[in-house]
Amino acid sequence: MGWSKLVKIVEKLRSPGGCPWDREQTHKSLKRYLLEESYELLEAIDNEDTEGIKDELGDVLLQVLLHAQIKAEQNEFTVDDVITNLSAKLIRRHPHVFAHVHADTPEEVVVTWDSVKKQEKTNSARTSVLDGVPSVFPALMKAEKIQKKASKVGFDWDETHEVLEKVYEELSELEEAIHLDDQDKLRDELGDLLFATVNLARFIKVDPELALQQGTAKFVTRFKLLESYAKEQNLDLTHMRLSELNRLWDQAKAQLRKNPHS
Repeated sequence: MGWSKLVKIVEKLRSPGGCPWDREQTHKSLKRYLLEESYELLEAIDNEDTEGIKDELGDVLLQVLLHAQIKAEQNEFTVDDVITNLSAKLIRRHPHVFAHVHADTPEEVVVTWDSVKKQEKTNSARTSVLDGVPSVFPALMKAEKIQKKASKVGFDWDETHEVLEKVYEELSELEEAIHLDDQDKLRDELGDLLFATVNLARFIKVDPELALQQGTAKFVTRFKLLESYAKEQNLDLTHMRLSELNRLWDQAKAQLRKNPHS
């Protein structure tokens, strides 16, 4: 079964004799499913689940086909137009592969890519170097993208230790705001601290979104192990003192250090 057959299946699902659920979907109603399927693909990648990756890639592809089919029904464009547009963009943004531009390192490729993007029509309406970052991006990702754009015109730190000092400075200001008990000030200073932390992540070449995901997953694993220890000892978490919970927490940490797959 090939590509054209898949396109016809999606077209049939959206047709008057097709699926009632698929027929009533719109670009806006499908947004949540595109997001959900993307996250499920990321989870399969993290789990190194080959079959899962294959399955979730298909689910993400379905979302692309549904959106394209909606536009086809509105006589605006087809999935073939999407492919044609993508092909042209890939060729245009890789002149070091398809033309005679030289780019021998990943860093040189990024410079070339950015140069081509600046010349594209989609950028003609932008009035700021910070334009072009989607407002719907997760906050950490959006902060990182904004920082990278500012960095490209030289508005950036020179050394990692300078960024680290900024993190300490913002932490100190947050501590002062805590003593003032001013909720607006707390939100403002916490935002500054998070923004500075994203800057630090950028400098040490760690993806802040993935780092936070990993940290959260680590907490969940340890807490579930804590729960299992409590169950073995017939203990009710809601009736335990914090010192008892910390004891089980430390036990879980020690166990996971010895055997990460516990």
